[in-house]
Amino acid sequence: MKKITIGIIGAGRIGRLHAENIIHIPQVKIKTISDIFAANVREWAQQIGIENVVEDYKEILNDPEIDAIFVCSPTTTHVPIIQKAAEHGKHIFCEKPISFSIEETEKALEAVKKAGVKFQVGFNRRFDTQFSKVKETVQNGVIGTPHIIKITSRDPEPPSAEYIKSSGGLFVDMSIHDFDMARFVSGSEITEVYVQTANLVDPMIGELGDIDTAVITLKFENGAIGIIDNSRKAVYGYDQRVEAFGSNGVITTENVKPTNAEISTGEGVFRDKPHHFFLERYKEAYITETYAFIDSILTNKPLVCDGNDGLQAEIIAHAAAESRKTGLPVKIKSTTVTV
Repeated sequence: MKKITIGIIGAGRIGRLHAENIIHIPQVKIKTISDIFAANVREWAQQIGIENVVEDYKEILNDPEIDAIFVCSPTTTHVPIIQKAAEHGKHIFCEKPISFSIEETEKALEAVKKAGVKFQVGFNRRFDTQFSKVKETVQNGVIGTPHIIKITSRDPEPPSAEYIKSSGGLFVDMSIHDFDMARFVSGSEITEVYVQTANLVDPMIGELGDIDTAVITLKFENGAIGIIDNSRKAVYGYDQRVEAFGSNGVITTENVKPTNAEISTGEGVFRDKPHHFFLERYKEAYITETYAFIDSILTNKPLVCDGNDGLQAEIIAHAAAESRKTGLPVKIKSTTVTV
């Protein structure tokens, strides 16, 4: 059995999540993990069988035994890491967004294209069983011609001020998943975006120049209309729903809960709240996306989520930010790239 040797760059929450998923894949070995706070990482790494922990990610890129890397470091570091990794012939999995700048993202993708390496973006929701069923249903024509795509994405609680400062804003940090899901489910490019926004959750978020509540309308190339609603605080849990309505019917996904049990008493009918956060809600999706990346390397299959998907979601996010600033709909020009 051929094995893939992996290096992980960044051992924060998402880097550790990927590492703990990857160690269970028989075809994969994690050789090294890098983090600028390496001393804080070693004990955890050794517990899951990773012996090499380094501060400088270049040690991973310079190691000829490492075939592929997972980029889980802060967004501001992504582009130089991607460029250097591509030069070293490493396949690359990169968490979203690729960067905060469309121009920088295009530079990174040009390096990937030149090197001819695999490049997958971490839009894990494409690999969720519920959402992939919506995609399959639309693609197979079961609901006819798509008319309306509705996406609800609400966090259970707002992030910290420190997180907001470095997040790139709600559209780049949070809605970007929904922009990708809209493209994925509809099978069509987005041609226009218009937003209505507010600060209704936490004044701190507004003081830092961001928003915490948004309704986003989209127009698709195939004529369909999209609606996304975002909030940084849903008191009942992590609210994640998708609906596709078409000429022949509709497909709707509800929230995933710890159990589907329903208790009926004289006081009422009770069910579990939705899962509390993304690590619970998308646990299986994170595993599946990792398997898909490894399988693409081993079998040379096309990626489910490539660099162009990352770029398109960023373009839409920046257009949404422009719409917020101007109060007007913003047209989106098609700039599809092949990587």
